[in-house]
Parts: sequence; C-alpha cells; structure tokens
Amino acid sequence: MNSKIVFFDTTLRDGEQSPGVSLNIKQKIEIGKAIAELGIDVIEAGFPITSPGDFESVQTIAREVKGATIAALARANQKDIEVAWEAIKPAERPRIHTFIATSDIHLKYKLKKSREEVLELAKQAVSFARSLCPDVEFSAEDATRSNRDFLAQVVLEVVKAGATTINIPDTVGYTIPQEYYDLIKFLIENLKANGYESALKKGDLRISVHCHNDLGLAVANSLSAILAGATQVEGTINGIGERAGNAALEEIIMTLKTRADFFKEKLGYEPLVNINTKKIIPVSQLVSQHTGMLVQPNKAIVGANAFAHESGIHQHGVLCERSTYEIIDPKEIGWTGSAIVLGKHSGRHAISFKLESLGWKLSKEMLDKVFEKYRSEVKDILRKVDDAYLEGIVLDLLLEREYRYKLTSSQVISVLSGSLKPIAQVEIEDKKLGQRVSVGLGIGPIDAAYKAVASALGYTFTGEEGKKSLKLLDFHIDALSGGTSAEGVCGVILEDERGIKSAGLGKDGDIVIASLKALIKALNRLEAYQEKGETLKKEILMV
Repeated sequence: MNSKIVFFDTTLRDGEQSPGVSLNIKQKIEIGKAIAELGIDVIEAGFPITSPGDFESVQTIAREVKGATIAALARANQKDIEVAWEAIKPAERPRIHTFIATSDIHLKYKLKKSREEVLELAKQAVSFARSLCPDVEFSAEDATRSNRDFLAQVVLEVVKAGATTINIPDTVGYTIPQEYYDLIKFLIENLKANGYESALKKGDLRISVHCHNDLGLAVANSLSAILAGATQVEGTINGIGERAGNAALEEIIMTLKTRADFFKEKLGYEPLVNINTKKIIPVSQLVSQHTGMLVQPNKAIVGANAFAHESGIHQHGVLCERSTYEIIDPKEIGWTGSAIVLGKHSGRHAISFKLESLGWKLSKEMLDKVFEKYRSEVKDILRKVDDAYLEGIVLDLLLEREYRYKLTSSQVISVLSGSLKPIAQVEIEDKKLGQRVSVGLGIGPIDAAYKAVASALGYTFTGEEGKKSLKLLDFHIDALSGGTSAEGVCGVILEDERGIKSAGLGKDGDIVIASLKALIKALNRLEAYQEKGETLKKEILMV
C-alpha cells in the first residue's frame, strides 16, 4: 500500500482569487519557492488562459521553482489545455489540471449541457491532455452536489481516458464529514470494482479532495476523505481563497502528524507526510505579507495566539510542563519566542518567568512589588502587555526618583480649515539642563506635540542628523470609560538606535496630555535603562 499523502497547494491560483489579492510575478515566484522548500508535492501555479500576465507567471514559475510538480488549470477544452501545456512545459514535473462541472445545477444554469455532453467533454479533455503530458488531473467541479451515479460514471470514464489523479471538489463548501467520507468511499469502491484496485494501492492512480470552507468544515472534510482512502489533499497556506477560503494545508499536515496514532488505527497504516514542518510559520508569514491578508490571531497552527498562554492557571501549567496545555511543540512548526503572553489573567509565575527571561533577577519581596504595580497600573488597561511595559515597572521601582524629565506645560493649537498645520509648544523640566522649551508642527495635534518633545530633548523620529534617533513601534489610545468626560489612556513603545525598547502609559481626560505623559514616561525609562539597565540585571534586586 502506498501510504504517502500528496499535498497539492493552490495558494497561487485559488488563494489568489481571494477578494483584494493580486500578486505580481516576483511575489508568486518567492511564494512558490517557499512552498516547494516546505515539501509540498504539487504547486498549482495558476490559470494560464485567463490573461497574458497569468500565462507569463505560470511559465516563469515552471522554469524557476524546483522540487515540486507544477500544475496549471484548464477548462475542458482544447484551447485551454494547449495554453496550459505551453505554460508548464518547462517544469521538471509538469501537470495539466482540467475540470468541468458535474452537478445538475451547473449543467442547467452555467454550462447549459446534458450529462451525456459533459461526459463526452470530460473524456475528450483528459485524452487530449494526456497526449501532451503524462500527468493529468481531472476535477469534477461541484462534485458534492452531483448525482452520485453520474459522478461515478464520469470518474470511471476519465480514468479510462488517462487521468492519473481524480479530484472530488466540495466547490461551495456544502458537504459534511460523514457525507464526504461516504462519497469518497463509494467512488473508490467503484474504481476497485472496475479493475483499478492495484493502481490505487500503488499510487499510480490517486483520489484527491479539494474543500472550501463555507460552513467551516474544509479541514474536517479533507481529513474525513483521507480516512475514506483519498491520497491527495488540496488546499492553501493560511486557508486563503475566495469566499470563506480553502482548507488550510498547515492544519491538515499537523493533524496528520499529531494524530498519526488515530489515522494508523483507522487506516491500518500511518499516512506518510513528507513535509518540513519547521518551514510552516515562515511560509505562512510570507503569504500573509505578500497577499496583505492578515492571519487571524486565534487561527489554528499559525495564528499569533495559537501557542500563547495568558491565563494564570495555563501559564503555570506550561511553565511546569509544556504538554499540560500544548499538543504540538511550537518549535516543530518554526515558532520562536516565548509562549507566555502577559495580560489581565497573568499571575506571579508568568511575571517571574518573563522577567527572568529578560535577564532580571528579583527577590521575592521585589517580585511582589512588581506584581502589585502590574495589577494596579497595567493589567486592566492593556489587552496584551509587551515586555517593555514590564521592564518599565522594574525601572520605576528602582529609579523613578532619578528620572530626568517632567512635563510642566503644553499648549496645542489646531485649525479646522486652511493650510496651517497644528502647532504645539511644550515645557519640560530637565534635572540636568534645566527648563527646556520647544515647538513642533505636525499632521495632527499629537504629532505636533511629539515633535516638540523630540526637538526639546534632542531626539528625532524622522532621522534628522545630529539628533538621537527613535522609532515609535506602537501607539494606541483607549477610553477607560464612556461619555464625553471619559479619561483616555495612551500607550507608546519606543526603540532607540541600539534596539533597546521602552514603553510608557499616560492617563488624562485630554488625549494629547495623555499621549505626552506616555511619551515622557517612555523616554525616562529609556534613558534610565541606557544608563543603568544592564548593570542592574547583574544584581539580585532587593528593593
């Protein structure tokens, strides 16, 4: 029995059909190469007939992406198939993927053809494709809403015509796992009964599945089909695709690896998954970057929160033994960094762990003070607490009396119309150099105020020569309550030229003042850390 599961990636074709996504050739090649390095067996590079640009991108991918079979999509007609073949001919291993709908609803309203006509077109398309290319995949579009007996007839006839892979798409995400299992099983048994059992066992003939996520069942349906005997599974990175997307390949891959015991028990063999899983996160991030489609934080496997623990009980468990709340080692899929995320539910264990990982050695008494300050000042304000805020609390407890800057006055003038930009003036008390006064112009009042502070203290956010450069990594404003008199809270995270980060929070009924307080707090902490931070980390802090 050939136990290998063939993974077919259609990120560059079906994934690019996501609304708002348009990849250029350079981006497609970069994604294609990354997917090949992941170990994906088949990459569907595109639909060459749709435009000269699509043809060029498919042909370029066929030339430049090595290690995977390169497929091109074609409708069941000679012109499409000829163009697809010309595009993928340069590939190490080319595949023509031709399709036609088989459901009565598609036949009646879209194709306006009879079942007999569709059957004949399918056979002719596969036969012609096979005359050009030894690897031909046939897809029965809308298979899950097709008449079973007619679908089985089409499948059998295209296999006779030379198709090496038969794809059974759930085109509109309509089916459910048990129903899909039964359909795949039925089609496989029909092929076996007609003399193709040996070809299926050897892997010379494969049943493939392609599931959409309209009911949120794409991955579940794909796995159910594998249990029924399918040996190729199609999907996209991050599950992107038109409407609700496609089956997420990374989820299928990690399910097969994590629950190999279950699949071995049910199938009688362990499905072979030849994937370099440590490439999953880098590929996911690359696809997200190039498509502009952010990965939802709670998405399985690749979401930012997939291995993040914020609950105090969960954090304690993970710190004692990761397997208490994790079924996959994050490193196995390429995650780096800590899984402990500070938030409103975090306890002393998490605070202590975080500080130790950042290099701070605290006595029990000092840790208690940090935790109380964290609870009173940070945890109910920030949804997620960056390490810089936590280090800032330690610096406050140790060095706040030595902080250099204090905002003593600010004034901002904004004009609702005309070309005059908002202007801000700030006065800052500097313990070393006395009173500092400066003005700034900006796009808005906060921008003007921040430029005034930077000018007063010798900093720049824009890279001016002769000044200390700062990056504003994060800036956000929230209301602590409702109504027109609500107090606002501003959070900022800064980074200096050496990569040292510092954070500050500021609260006030005036959001400009809140923003200035946050900036001054972050600057004080930054300079305190620059002067004494590394020295303090070498001591056990007892304050």
